[in-house]
Amino acid sequence: MAVTLGIDIGTSGVQVVAVDENGNLLHEVNRSYPLLTPRPGWTEQNPADWLLETLSGLKEVTAQVSDDVV
Repeated sequence: MAVTLGIDIGTSGVQVVAVDENGNLLHEVNRSYPLLTPRPGWTEQNPADWLLETLSGLKEVTAQVSDDVV
């Protein structure tokens, strides 16, 4: 079975999906990360959070897909 992974990195979190060759959703994982406000009117994010949560989501989705295929 062919599986395609999709990653959507947004302002408040990341979404990772796995779909089959017909476009059917197999698994979906959402991870959030904080918006930092060090001063009034400032909003920042830590890019390390993006990476950490994206890798975590990918690991979970691929594990779920692997469990389904076996």
